[in-house]
Amino acid sequence: MHIVIPLFPRYTTLDAIGPYEVLRFIPDAEITFAAAETDPVPADSGALAITHTTPLNEIETCDIVVVPGGPGSRAENKQLVAWLSMIHPKSRWTTSVCTGALVLGSAGLLKGLDAATHWNPKVVQRLEELGARYVTDRVVFDDEHRIVTSAGVSAGIDMALALAARITDQVTAEAIQLAIQYDPQPPFDSGSPDKATENVRQRALELLGSKTT
Repeated sequence: MHIVIPLFPRYTTLDAIGPYEVLRFIPDAEITFAAAETDPVPADSGALAITHTTPLNEIETCDIVVVPGGPGSRAENKQLVAWLSMIHPKSRWTTSVCTGALVLGSAGLLKGLDAATHWNPKVVQRLEELGARYVTDRVVFDDEHRIVTSAGVSAGIDMALALAARITDQVTAEAIQLAIQYDPQPPFDSGSPDKATENVRQRALELLGSKTT
């Protein structure tokens, strides 16, 4: 089971590492971090980078693709987009976390499909410009097109667990959830724009804006 996580400059670390920590428990899983260049790929924090990647052009087939999001997803990423267009017909599932959906959309994979992404209105607008129908679900499976999209950052863990159940079985997926002790008990109930107050939503947008310049 070959799983590829393609990276681009200024990706969000948890978007990649959250699913990685889940999917690496799948029996016979082989996970490859890939990038257009082999240099260290910096995350959006500026403090972290994945130093060992495989060139995208060396990967001609794989079973699963997990595209993270991050400020860099708004860039053109021409080589990644071209690679996704080539690899998707050969993959079992092509997936995205957060604004990684914009990369899938740029590759023409989401036209006419329901898709999840980060709730930021600017992101939603861009997703719909790329032909997708934004939905507020945390994880969206499109079985016909073999595409899975998920909402912002932490939703990548949920997506990976749901995908693990599809690939293996529910008991294995639940065992992975237990292995990583994923039992969310957040101190606040403001993790969705529908639950957060207007003040909290505006403050979140301010914080996001400070990370995307």
